[in-house]
Amino acid sequence: MRTLLKVFLFCMIVLTGVLYIQPAKELTQLEDVLQNNRLVVVTRTAASIYYEDPSGPAGVEFDLVKMFAERLHVELKFIVASDLEQVFSALAQGKAHFAAAGLSRTQDRTKLLRFTPPYQHIVQQLIYRQGTPRPKDIGDLNGGNLVVVAGSSHIERLHELRRQYPDLSWEESQKLNNDELLQKVETKQIDYTVADSNELRISRRFYPHIRVAFEISEKQPVGWAFSVKADDSLYQEAVNFFIDIYNSGVLEQILERYYGHIGEFDYVETTSFMAHIKKRLPKYRELFQIAAKRHRFDWRLLAAMAYQESHWNPRAISPTGVRGIMMLTRITAKQMGVKNRIDPAQSIRGGSHYLRQLKDRLPRKIREPDRNWFALAAYNIGYGHLMDARKITRQTGGNPDIWMDLKKKLPLLRDQKWYKNTVYGFARGDEAVQYVENIRSYYQMLLKEFADPGLEMTEKS
Repeated sequence: MRTLLKVFLFCMIVLTGVLYIQPAKELTQLEDVLQNNRLVVVTRTAASIYYEDPSGPAGVEFDLVKMFAERLHVELKFIVASDLEQVFSALAQGKAHFAAAGLSRTQDRTKLLRFTPPYQHIVQQLIYRQGTPRPKDIGDLNGGNLVVVAGSSHIERLHELRRQYPDLSWEESQKLNNDELLQKVETKQIDYTVADSNELRISRRFYPHIRVAFEISEKQPVGWAFSVKADDSLYQEAVNFFIDIYNSGVLEQILERYYGHIGEFDYVETTSFMAHIKKRLPKYRELFQIAAKRHRFDWRLLAAMAYQESHWNPRAISPTGVRGIMMLTRITAKQMGVKNRIDPAQSIRGGSHYLRQLKDRLPRKIREPDRNWFALAAYNIGYGHLMDARKITRQTGGNPDIWMDLKKKLPLLRDQKWYKNTVYGFARGDEAVQYVENIRSYYQMLLKEFADPGLEMTEKS
């Protein structure tokens, strides 16, 4: 009888599969990422967040998340949302481990989301167009057409302001992003919008007539957002990551890449550049593209460089005798096989060839995009002076292989205390810094003007 019972129990175990089997342990977020070798992050497209440039995905959030994935030794997949609603939906449905989408931490958001330490702070600013009356406070909007992005932190702040200004009204746009709303203000299609200060800092160069009326918020931290329903294993890893990159100076380097070249806004210079894009650049665009393909550059970088050199004027000449669209010296022109410096095709070909030679001479440990900035500085100041500046950077405790540190030391080449101990002596290092930063600014404007179509809800590995 006991034997029959044992046989019966054994059969039940086999058939039902429920006896003596431990339930599967639910994975933590971190275990899920590591075991599946995949980190899934939802983001959105903006110049201050994530976008595509000639070398692929870029942006502050992209750089940070890529570094985090490399730290975990896992593959990275981005979900690129078309709006904030899709960002929050991806988190709520568990489609992404966290959001890296330029989200500011607000009181309402902290009810559903858990934020990492901030990588920067922003303030919300009311935007109007130059040539229209500047409002001094919310009460001065006088029923003007105020449009903001649906689901944004701006709406939360406007609701708070409505307690003080009961007549305050606005429209929430599901279809337009912040950049498109700034464009609407620029073209007088709407009266006002609200923008975060970091995004405006980048975008105002593209819309020279927009202005800040006033700030509508205090400083707000911006960080990665995790669902409060998720465990804290991956979240804690992210917290430790931000602490480490802040203490090591890596975070500062990343922010310099995207904001370091942006100086004070110059209305005259910006409008002049935008006009020249339409009037002068079309005549030389193909020449830049041919030279870029031949010497392995983005044509827009060469065009930005040429604009800094000559404003795309093939007959430009300096007091020192350099001339042409790429402002070549006689010696450099001869070395590059340029017989006629005022011939645009020859000048562009010779200038891009010389820039390629300079870039190839740089130590391999100098990485992109800094490698481009080093080469441009050498084009302006000379390769020898650039090496002198690298030596000074090393001597003063900086990293001679990153532009953020080098550009702080280049001006010392004017100081006898420093240049007397260099190989090549005195140089206008401060001018070389401004030269590179101007080109970086023009380059970003050309990237936007001649960009690929915008990204929609897609997945990027």
